[in-house]
Amino acid sequence: MIVVHHLENSRSQRILWLLEELRLAYEVRRYERDAKTMLAPPELRRVHPLGKSPLVEIDGQVLAETGAIVEYLTAREAGRLGPLADPVAGQRWRHFVHYAEGSLMPPLFAMLVVGRLGLLGRPARKPLRRMFAVHLDWLESELATRDWFAGDVFSAADVMMSFPLEASRQRAGLDDRYPRLQSWLGRIHARAGYRAALQKGGRYAYA
Repeated sequence: MIVVHHLENSRSQRILWLLEELRLAYEVRRYERDAKTMLAPPELRRVHPLGKSPLVEIDGQVLAETGAIVEYLTAREAGRLGPLADPVAGQRWRHFVHYAEGSLMPPLFAMLVVGRLGLLGRPARKPLRRMFAVHLDWLESELATRDWFAGDVFSAADVMMSFPLEASRQRAGLDDRYPRLQSWLGRIHARAGYRAALQKGGRYAYA
């Protein structure tokens, strides 16, 4: 049995979605954020000392870090939704699986923190937006010749890119200036696996 320790409105929604796309059975243990701090509850530290989500229990192991979980699950399932066979597309898959957390999430998190600082954070807002626009412009150009981030077919790279781009639409300037990214979001939201994951995971603010 696969158990997903799932925090509301978090990166862990992607793991539920991936499991649906892989058609694997799993159990969801849902955790609510603290209403004041919006942090994960201390109960998650009983599963892993860092107390972060997603955490996945599988084959007697507790797995942490979204990208590492995605790599593990796709490899375990004989490469389904994993790196594409074409070497260029395969390397692109690896890039986006790690880029989503390594490059795209840090400025998004900075925007979240700055937004909560009120007037104190105002001087940093425009520079952060400009910095993030570089990412959005590049990602828009990446989809000029293909529908999906790694190649011509949907893969786990698209699963990994979902959360930062969904959050970008809410707080980081992803709007109608980026029609390809908007179309990509429409395609992922229309997938049956995505919709099934929403039903399993409960309320998700970014869909």
